[in-house]
Amino acid sequence: MRILLASPRGFCAGVDRAIEIVELALQQGDRPVYVRHEIVHNRHVVEGLRDQGATFIEDPEDAPEGAMLIYSAHGVSPSVRARAEAKRLSTIDATCPLVTKVHNEVRRLVSLGFEIVMIGHAGHVEVEGTMGQAPDSMYLVETVEDVAKLEVRNPARLGCVTQTTLSVDDTREVKQALALRFPEIVLPKRDDICYATQNRQDAVKELAAQADLVLVVGAPASSNSNRLVEVASRRGVPAYLIQDANDVDPAWLEGAACIGITAGASTPDVLVQGVIALLRSRAGDDFQLDSLPEVDEGMQFKLPRELRRA
Repeated sequence: MRILLASPRGFCAGVDRAIEIVELALQQGDRPVYVRHEIVHNRHVVEGLRDQGATFIEDPEDAPEGAMLIYSAHGVSPSVRARAEAKRLSTIDATCPLVTKVHNEVRRLVSLGFEIVMIGHAGHVEVEGTMGQAPDSMYLVETVEDVAKLEVRNPARLGCVTQTTLSVDDTREVKQALALRFPEIVLPKRDDICYATQNRQDAVKELAAQADLVLVVGAPASSNSNRLVEVASRRGVPAYLIQDANDVDPAWLEGAACIGITAGASTPDVLVQGVIALLRSRAGDDFQLDSLPEVDEGMQFKLPRELRRA
């Protein structure tokens, strides 16, 4: 059995930063620490931070007055910030800077009199945060079919942003459909899809060229992890999303000489190592561990000003 690891895989700079923010806030120990939503979409990470003392909530109203509230990496709407302010909470923003960039673009376009189409998945917390920047001026589409049904007030003043964790290929198709339907639409100068999402999808394409099976270690709620499964599947390779080694179905492994493994951007490497250990135990002496060439993404984000000294 040959195991082929993707590179890059697992934590991105935005996730590293968000987790560090919560850990540093907990270390201060001067007040309870609440986190709005899961800091990142991974049960293992959330449970680890909960064990350290963090409390995860969905509404700022659920935190006691004067507590510290950390916004998750996915970003929040102005209405959430207003509720936190009304509760007199001390807030720290762990929003991924690449999501913040999209929020800023939404506000810029609206200030110029544009309506905005967002390409994203309904109900995803990042989409809710971005749509909340200008709820009266935004439309959400997920597919090319949604574009065909879209009606806007002024096609001549229309912009576009995307959720950062989508499939690069799917987003390209939807943007093409928008350009055909609304020729004057202002599409993003650069893809809003983040560097980490794109790099991990590119790595999965390389895995799929060699592997008989692809395992994606990630959470069901993780958009970027689900997209990795789709990227492999569309190249004709069976692919499955697993949260850890316990989710591996032995039936998947039958006849698979090469198994590709990758992980979503919010997945700690310890979970990948657990999957490798399981496969090693099943293969015995017939085990070979290889990796795609290592990729240094060279990205690091500054901590919020409130925590830099800590």
